[in-house]
Amino acid sequence: MQERLQKIIARAGIASRRHAEQLIVSGQVRVNGRVVTELGTKADPGADRIEAAGRVVTAEERRVHILLNKPPEIVATMADPEGRKTLRNLLRGMAERVYPVGRLDYSASGLIFLTNDGDLAAEMLKHWQNLPQVYHVKVKGRLTPEQLEEFGKEAGARMRPVRQPDAARGHAANFWYEVTLKDSKRDALRKVLFSAQHPVEKLKRIALGPLTLEGLPPGHYRLLDERGVAQLRRALTAPPKPKTKIQHRAHRESTESTKKNKSRWHTRSKS
Repeated sequence: MQERLQKIIARAGIASRRHAEQLIVSGQVRVNGRVVTELGTKADPGADRIEAAGRVVTAEERRVHILLNKPPEIVATMADPEGRKTLRNLLRGMAERVYPVGRLDYSASGLIFLTNDGDLAAEMLKHWQNLPQVYHVKVKGRLTPEQLEEFGKEAGARMRPVRQPDAARGHAANFWYEVTLKDSKRDALRKVLFSAQHPVEKLKRIALGPLTLEGLPPGHYRLLDERGVAQLRRALTAPPKPKTKIQHRAHRESTESTKKNKSRWHTRSKS
């Protein structure tokens, strides 16, 4: 059966679907010895000889889904032109070629999901907003409850204090907080905290949707079982939660405030 080349390449675990498209456009894909550069080209993996990035696309590899606890100062890719340590250095004993879904900063630590399942990776990127990301964030100084609410609204996050792991006798100069984000708004959070003179000192992702780091030491990985993969798929297809009464009231108040401001502006314009 004929399928789009990028889908065949992604399913074979050679590259993500997006990367597969780049391979095609850059002339690194051949079908029956002929270079293919046009996106949308189809082929039959059972009848055609398909080569991508120098590798022959063979029968489907074993599907693997990996949770990895990345230490800081590790590049969250499989290769780095600057020669820094990458995720590949942490995947000892993993024969399949996998790639990370989403990104995590070089200085940050925590959960990264890797797979050779191109279809699932594409679905995750398409419905990324359905996977809330939970971080432990260490900031300079200490935030008041009012600041947690204010900064959370500005950055589109939910913030709350957590037990301080490095506090001495209940006192610490810099404090940790739990932050729940959607749509990868880490940069917005950093900017808000930096402008308030509470810059982020450490950042660790502890959860991505239903996936967590529970029981996984830094620098180690584990395979996600079928149950975990099923939970992830359900989270991706879950319908958006209905707004709470508080959210409805906040939206109504915001709308009313906007209308009042417009009314005042028109009044001033006429005068």
